Amino acid sequence: MGKAASFVKGLNKQNLELYKKRTKWIYSYARHYWKQMIVYVFIGLSGTIAALLSSFASRDMVDIVTGHRTGQVIATFCMMIGITLGNTLINQLSIYVSTKIQLKVDQNIKTDIFEKMLMTDWESLSAFGTGDLMVRWNSDVTNVSHGILSFVPNMIIYLFRFISALVVMISNDWSFAVIALLCMPLSILISKHMMKQMRDNNKKTMEVTSKMSGFNQETFSNIQMIKAFSLIPEYTKRLQTIQTEYIKYKLKFQRATIGITLLNVLLSLIVSYVSYGWGIYRVWSGVITYGSMTMFLSLSASVSATFNSLLSLAPMFVGMNIAAGRLMEVVDLPMEDYSNDADVKEFAKANKDTGVSLAIKDADYSYRNGNEVFSGATMDAAPHEVIALVGPSGEGKTTMMRLILSLVLKKGGDAALYGKNSFKTQNGAETDRIPLNAASRQLFSYVPQGNTMMSGTIAANMRFVKPDATDEEIWNALEIACAKDFVEKMPAGIDSVLKERGGGISEGQAQRLSIARAVIRKSPLLLLDEATSALDVDTERRVLNNIMKDEYPRTCIVTTHRPTVLRSCNRVYAIREKKCEVLSKEEIDRMINEF
Repeated sequence: MGKAASFVKGLNKQNLELYKKRTKWIYSYARHYWKQMIVYVFIGLSGTIAALLSSFASRDMVDIVTGHRTGQVIATFCMMIGITLGNTLINQLSIYVSTKIQLKVDQNIKTDIFEKMLMTDWESLSAFGTGDLMVRWNSDVTNVSHGILSFVPNMIIYLFRFISALVVMISNDWSFAVIALLCMPLSILISKHMMKQMRDNNKKTMEVTSKMSGFNQETFSNIQMIKAFSLIPEYTKRLQTIQTEYIKYKLKFQRATIGITLLNVLLSLIVSYVSYGWGIYRVWSGVITYGSMTMFLSLSASVSATFNSLLSLAPMFVGMNIAAGRLMEVVDLPMEDYSNDADVKEFAKANKDTGVSLAIKDADYSYRNGNEVFSGATMDAAPHEVIALVGPSGEGKTTMMRLILSLVLKKGGDAALYGKNSFKTQNGAETDRIPLNAASRQLFSYVPQGNTMMSGTIAANMRFVKPDATDEEIWNALEIACAKDFVEKMPAGIDSVLKERGGGISEGQAQRLSIARAVIRKSPLLLLDEATSALDVDTERRVLNNIMKDEYPRTCIVTTHRPTVLRSCNRVYAIREKKCEVLSKEEIDRMINEF
């Protein structure tokens, strides 16, 4: 029993620390919007004051009608109309201002989280599915931004409304205040009992929402395969399974919410009817007037409703906290290194006309599961060279490309870019090299495996990497990539519209457009990862030859399964036994003959 108690105590302490950490993270955003929250609070307090004045006006009107007061009918009537209109205006203004502020806060936080997600270490981020990231970025950020605007300001507004109504009641007749407070301890106990269940269900609902989003994203991305294998019934069944799980947790959460609401309404009714009975007794006893009784009943209902509103902030806080925790799981991942961004720009400027060389020496890399990919791998490439990486599937060709791009980080060895001209770094040192890291990516153009075309015109796809590209530059890049001929035959030329993922053109045409898009950026280094796999041998050779003949001092590295184009390359590295070995002319000839 003692061990169980200690375990529970440890869990509670752990949960408390998590809440503290998440709340601190939420505050790091909330503190930027304190002015907006003050405006929101001010409007909310104005509405509370208007409601109190309305209670007084209602009391006076009832007393006038029942003969307790005379001679002030018109003034009281006009005051009631003015207060009602003012209260309506304040409520509408509050809705407008809160919507405006929430949209701005939501947009700002989403932009910040979006940027942080993109700057997160790629290998760490790849542990999360695309659908899951979308839900975290969209729904979880909205929960946090809504909570930032609603939780603290509404807590202040509700507390003011609760205390002010209570003070008015006590100052006029304390007995009504006692009745209004009678059921509150029970409401707190009920809410506390239901809170854990609501928290767990809320978390499960978010997890299932992420699962559903990921499933939908993968399904629509692979719809061609699903149709080809006649898997529509199977995928429909999978969706229904996830939907059933989602409904299960959503309804659990809803039942808990309904339970709390019904119990609080029941308690409010008890308070209202007790107050009503006590009010009638006090009127018959001549202690208060009908108008006062009406005011006390209104204030009593306000106290109960406001108290329930305060309790409703607890699930909001829990939901916001869980959403913050899910976002922190992503944004607290290691960030990529962009610290020498300014140095990379100066390096690029100094070597704009001479090109950039790549040198990797004794590089080691292992997957996070411990599987070693490279041990002492060495390779180099220079401007106007086309360097090939060959090797069996799964031996590390794509991983080497990711190492060059710093999408994955080497565990040992050296990897850097070199220029013929030196430059001064931000700290005053003079050097001709830049280490490979996230900042150095601005010097690369990259064409990965698969279709990377986007929906829109061909010109828009080209300008995706160079917004100021002229039509002439686009046509020149298309010519280098052997894409000019088929684009000229299209009805609208470079203004022809492509569907999502290059729909409407062949795989080979999409690859040539992808290469053209990489070429037009005029980056010092060009990486082609199986980017010519859908081309015929002759076209593949012509593309590589065009890249080599181009006057721009470009360093090109390609991976390929087909050795037929290797004679077009300056140097060929074979990935063997976790190393990169330069192949001799005889070895290349043998590979071509055996292909």
